[in-house]
Amino acid sequence: MPIHNRIADFHADMTAWRHDLHQHPELALEEHRTSAVIQAKLKEFGVDEVVAGIARTGVVGVIRGSQPGGAIGLRADIDALPIIEQTNLPYASTNPGVMHACGHDGHTTMLLGAAKYLAETQNFAGTVYVIFQPAEEQHGGGEMMVKEGLFDRFPMDLVFGMHNWPKDAEGTFLWRVGPTMAAVANITIVVTGKGAHGAQPHNGVDPIVVSGAIVSALQSIVARNVDPTETAVVTIGEIKGGNAFNVIPPDVTMRGTARWFNPTIGDLLERAVIRIAQATAEAYGATADVTFARTYPAVINDEAATSMARTAAEAVVGAARVVPMEQPTMGGEDFSFLLNAKQGNYIMLGAGRTTTDPQVHHPLYDFNDDILPVGASYWATLAEQLLPRVQP
Repeated sequence: MPIHNRIADFHADMTAWRHDLHQHPELALEEHRTSAVIQAKLKEFGVDEVVAGIARTGVVGVIRGSQPGGAIGLRADIDALPIIEQTNLPYASTNPGVMHACGHDGHTTMLLGAAKYLAETQNFAGTVYVIFQPAEEQHGGGEMMVKEGLFDRFPMDLVFGMHNWPKDAEGTFLWRVGPTMAAVANITIVVTGKGAHGAQPHNGVDPIVVSGAIVSALQSIVARNVDPTETAVVTIGEIKGGNAFNVIPPDVTMRGTARWFNPTIGDLLERAVIRIAQATAEAYGATADVTFARTYPAVINDEAATSMARTAAEAVVGAARVVPMEQPTMGGEDFSFLLNAKQGNYIMLGAGRTTTDPQVHHPLYDFNDDILPVGASYWATLAEQLLPRVQP
């Protein structure tokens, strides 16, 4: 069963939907227009029920098959990123400083395409819940939906997610059992020293010097504290302090991220970041206030559900184009909250960009529209395989 002919027929429509979403990106929990577009499309497609307002801007469509049966959930993320787009595309963002730089516009479109097909054909037994989740990039919309009763209000047996993967061949699927995407923590370190004239550093305690020492010292955590057979990352990505060339500021704020898979490593990272930052600051006569805020747990794929996902993907693109993901990624995903509550799988769809092309979270990135019918067909096939009709 390759790409569904019916889905291929409205490929141009899906491309137009995707371009519209790309042109009007919205940040986490602000996806009001996006949510309204999704609701309108689902109603236009004849979806049985459209429920809005879950996690503020989330939407769930309820599609019933031609016969009674089980239920599965299919999830797409809908939010954009705070990035200034530089593509100069005809459909580039019209919302200054906001961009669909991770492909959520494509994810949303693929699930809309599947919803259109499933609502038209009803070639399955049971119920398919199409879940359009807000706030994946920030604020943990997945956790919000679960806490607001997603699985109680829409009882399903399994839940599935998918992400475009630009660096792998177009139309390939990448699967992995077990740890697939990392747990995430946001680090904030506020170093407080004593301000002074830049020409009189002996009268102050320079928080910029202290911050530099802390950044260097933090690199010893993974190198000298984490078991080499484990995986972890500690990165400081932002340092802010001072506003004049000849002034030592009173404080500096640093922000960064930590990533891991093994929960005990997460605990180790938290203890070490706090200990090293505070002790280093004290050695210089400053103080460090440290926040290690855990945001997303690791994405852990269930073996049985992954086998189901592989079977559906192979039906669409052939077994040779469904390949194992050799290494997990240190990227994070709040689909982990759904997998912690329900059996399921998260799969990657290759988008055929080379290593020199802009990747996700880049101001020049753009989703590959050629894979829209592939992803939509995967969703549709998954539903038809897992919820088969009983032949009369």
